[in-house]
Amino acid sequence: MKRRVNRRTFVKGVAAAGAASALASCASAPGRWRFLTQPEAELVNLISDQIIPRDQDPGAIDAGVVYFIDKQLAGPYKRFQRDYREGLVTVEKTCVSMYEKKFAEVSWNEQTKVLEALESGPSARFFELIRDHCMQGFYGSPRHGGNKDYVSFRMLGLDYPQIIGQNRYS
Repeated sequence: MKRRVNRRTFVKGVAAAGAASALASCASAPGRWRFLTQPEAELVNLISDQIIPRDQDPGAIDAGVVYFIDKQLAGPYKRFQRDYREGLVTVEKTCVSMYEKKFAEVSWNEQTKVLEALESGPSARFFELIRDHCMQGFYGSPRHGGNKDYVSFRMLGLDYPQIIGQNRYS
């Protein structure tokens, strides 16, 4: 026996599907953070740029490393959430104690000195953690949130998959 769907039920179903689709696209759109706050994301972006700067080749910002870190902290790297929250506060405190300015307000060379102080001081563990995550986001597969447009693969002359749906930035 065929079941008839009335117009009201049909419209409700279509509206629900449209809303679900819109919510799904919002969750993965760049600029929408899963774990990091906007100021934290900006700080992670600056730190990642120090670790993998742009020169004749793309750097961490080009590869979207901050999106990788944010995605991983909201998922498989949840155990590092506290380390990041505390570590990023320490970066700012160290910078203010050294230069009386926030990290974003100091020069490139001063940012380098702040990170060198962290690397050799009591916050060395956080520096190692964010450095490792920057490397993973830069050199890993784009499906994990970083290496946008396969920038590191292209830089190294590596083949990359041409399978539709593999590049999460498309």
